[in-house]
Amino acid sequence: MKQIAIIGPTASGKSDLALQIAQKTDAYILSIDSLSIYKEIDIIAAKPSKKELDTVKHFGIDILAPNDYFSVDIFIKIYQEALALSLQEKKNLIIVGGTSFYLKSLMQGLSELPPITPQITSDVAELLLDLPQAHELLAKEDPQTMASITPNDRYRIEKMLLIYMGSQMAPSKWFALHPPKPIIHELPIYNIEVARELLRERITKRTQKMLALGAIDEVCQLERKYSRTPNAMGSIGIVEILEYLDGKVSFDAMAQNITTHTAQLAKRQQTFNRTQFSSLTSAPLEDLNEIIMTRSF
Repeated sequence: MKQIAIIGPTASGKSDLALQIAQKTDAYILSIDSLSIYKEIDIIAAKPSKKELDTVKHFGIDILAPNDYFSVDIFIKIYQEALALSLQEKKNLIIVGGTSFYLKSLMQGLSELPPITPQITSDVAELLLDLPQAHELLAKEDPQTMASITPNDRYRIEKMLLIYMGSQMAPSKWFALHPPKPIIHELPIYNIEVARELLRERITKRTQKMLALGAIDEVCQLERKYSRTPNAMGSIGIVEILEYLDGKVSFDAMAQNITTHTAQLAKRQQTFNRTQFSSLTSAPLEDLNEIIMTRSF
């Protein structure tokens, strides 16, 4: 059983390449995309088609409702399930997507948590009723950790409270004593190189296709069912369409905003991939198929 990862900026052709390799190598696919994990966000997430999902088994797609919280912990559990089934059924595994932070988390691992009793869970839930006060409590005990956590970040505040109350020490001290352990030790990572002008053109076409397929109707249905509160509703594509529905921008301005913000995201993804992985094979999309087959299979 072999594992590889294919990463690259949004609209670079990752999913199509992964599907081609998976069909050639009898592999399953694990998606590392922060939107594809959610059900009902289909067009905005540019998910693989039903035919593609039926052709190759995918993990990490359509797992959570849009108002469910998604975290690294959940992604790691999904990876472990994908790995277990791949080993059991003697399949290879291809990890693919634009949210490379999750891939990095697999390679770095997470720190273990202290024992959490039902009483601690109950006490933390009570503290979370006043989120700013909970943040202030933690900031006094551990200013180092809380400096990077905003007072409205409920998920991370809850996690820090659980560690603080379960260990009776500042989270930074707990992390120092319990460093993360890698979940994947060796993984060939292939990165799609694409010129900025070409990528911008692909993003523009993807935006036009997304809108033609009914992205506005999809966002209307999501807002009607889940409101604008969930984190997923703050994603690129959704935010700009909501601005259009509010009458703040024209249709053309909305489309331009989606393209611009997606291009900015792609630039950040390229920078992250280039700087966060020490061992990386980068090449244009048209060359990677042969490179992957030669080096990994």
